[in-house]
Amino acid sequence: MAGSSFGNIFRITTWGESHGAAIGVVVDGCPAGLELDEQDIQKFLDRRKPGSSRFTTQRKEADCVEILSGVFEGKTTGTPISMLVRNTSQRSSDYSDIASYYRPGHADYTFDQKYGFRDYRGGGRSSGRETIGRVAAGAVASKLLSELGITVTAYTQAIGDIEISMQHFDLEEARANPTGMPDKEASARAESYLKKCMENLDSAGGVIACKVTNLPAGIGEPVFEKLDANLAKAIMSIGAVKAFEIGDGAKAALANGSSNNDSFRMEGTRVIKTTNHAGGILGGISDGSEIMLKAYFKPTPSIFQEQETVSKDGENISVQIKGRHDPIIVPRAVVVVESMTAVTILDMLLQNMCTRMDHIKKVYL
Repeated sequence: MAGSSFGNIFRITTWGESHGAAIGVVVDGCPAGLELDEQDIQKFLDRRKPGSSRFTTQRKEADCVEILSGVFEGKTTGTPISMLVRNTSQRSSDYSDIASYYRPGHADYTFDQKYGFRDYRGGGRSSGRETIGRVAAGAVASKLLSELGITVTAYTQAIGDIEISMQHFDLEEARANPTGMPDKEASARAESYLKKCMENLDSAGGVIACKVTNLPAGIGEPVFEKLDANLAKAIMSIGAVKAFEIGDGAKAALANGSSNNDSFRMEGTRVIKTTNHAGGILGGISDGSEIMLKAYFKPTPSIFQEQETVSKDGENISVQIKGRHDPIIVPRAVVVVESMTAVTILDMLLQNMCTRMDHIKKVYL
């Protein structure tokens, strides 16, 4: 299956299906000498595992990671890092009837059209469990970035029409509550809204924001390998993401140049910007200010209301989906957005090492 790899130098390849024996990832291009163990990976996976709140699927999975290669005596060896998470709570019988029809909002129909065959057990490769591999890779990328003083932080910006207030921003709150919102009051309102959605056998969408701090200026390429273009590809490759923004995003189309331009100033010997409408990227290259992006997620397509669809035999039918499903994808996807951002940033940092002679001389002379 083509299209399961991402990145150029720091390259990840995810594998496995929702109801197969395991899910995993191979990370190639990680430099040797990074201190890494399974706990570094596990704390990221714990942020996305199911059954952690009333608003996530009640499929119970420990999602325990095993590092199979690429680490020796607690440090990366520079060779491919293979990581595996075994599936232990499959209930494939919940999905046996969907082999005969296409679920609204899912990739069942498009998979059949592409391959002439599909793994109907939970969606196969299009299942949200595929993101386990992305998160495991993101944990490696994030740890390497932290060695350089670069941090990547994601959180829930909005659920439905309930949005956080930056005046109440508290990242610890986001990590403690079931919505991932860094605003206690907004989270409480969102929880009430989600309860109503569940009572109505319905689901909800939302927005995840992510920021990158301490990334130096000069990262990214000016044409097809723009930093924002690669971030967009990374984030849009996550299932259920329907839109992506950098900085002011769509609001920039409503602005004038006089209000949208970010003025430059000197702060000691450093160039800074007085505003950040561009979201930290100009001409596809980082400008040294905080990178800000947003990912817009559609509502979970698996809802328990009766819906109209068609069978594989071409018959119009009504269905009610069974199984264990998240009423909202967003809270568990926060760490997925964070991970794909980290993977992209690290890959472009490594590519940037050979763009100037003075950089090469620092390594080899």
